Amino acid sequence: MPKDAAVYTHGHHESVLRSHTWRTAANSAAYLTGRLRPHMRILDIGCGPGTITADLAELVPQGQVTGIDAEDSVLERARSVAEERGLANVSFAVADVHALDYPDDSFCVVHAHQVLQHVGDPVGALREMRRVCAPGGVVAVRDSDYAAMTWYPSVPGLDGWLDLYRRVARANGGEPDAGRRLRSWALEAGFTDIDITSTASAWCYATEEERAWWSGLWADRTVASAYARRAVDGGHATEEELRSIAEAWRAWGEAPDGWFAVLHGEILCRV
Repeated sequence: MPKDAAVYTHGHHESVLRSHTWRTAANSAAYLTGRLRPHMRILDIGCGPGTITADLAELVPQGQVTGIDAEDSVLERARSVAEERGLANVSFAVADVHALDYPDDSFCVVHAHQVLQHVGDPVGALREMRRVCAPGGVVAVRDSDYAAMTWYPSVPGLDGWLDLYRRVARANGGEPDAGRRLRSWALEAGFTDIDITSTASAWCYATEEERAWWSGLWADRTVASAYARRAVDGGHATEEELRSIAEAWRAWGEAPDGWFAVLHGEILCRV
């Protein structure tokens, strides 16, 4: 597989979009929002269904937000979100983070949420993000770290899920434990230590409603999404094993003392 090529592990099954449309600037970009000013131009890379993009547009009412994604079909959903909110300062386009079709110094902020874990060349992607970010601007990246995910109670099938997911993601050219690597990748991309602010934050699912939602979408994703197909076609798991993992997810979701945390690494890189 070429260095800059990778297959998006999840695809855009309903169970995936169920998760992605839950994301907001508040729960997924809080490390960045305090830096935003009303006039800013923002590039949102890997915008998916556009819920974070729309939030960013609302935070820069005199500015402009451009959301880009490699998959054209999901951008229709993003355009609908922006239209429903009455946002006139947001647009969307198909683009490749490894070769952005924008001049140097085009944006005040270049943002990517859970993107670098899915690309073949995250360092090259960061170089491109830096190129299109104007001096004085910021490159903002947040990525989850699968090896750091933790839960209670212990469900043997979920250990199997984590091992399987990491194998499938790496076979697709990605790095599922991206969160811990962001600072290292940024340094390799040419940012200096003094330019990088590193933080971490987590999603936590613990209430009955949260457990049902999180376990349900992962149970469905395990048997019905592009990830499931790639797990089987790549020889990583059988359909029977996937069904067993899905049942483990549902068992965890029914535990009254269930708790799940998703750790994210975050970097703000001054240009």
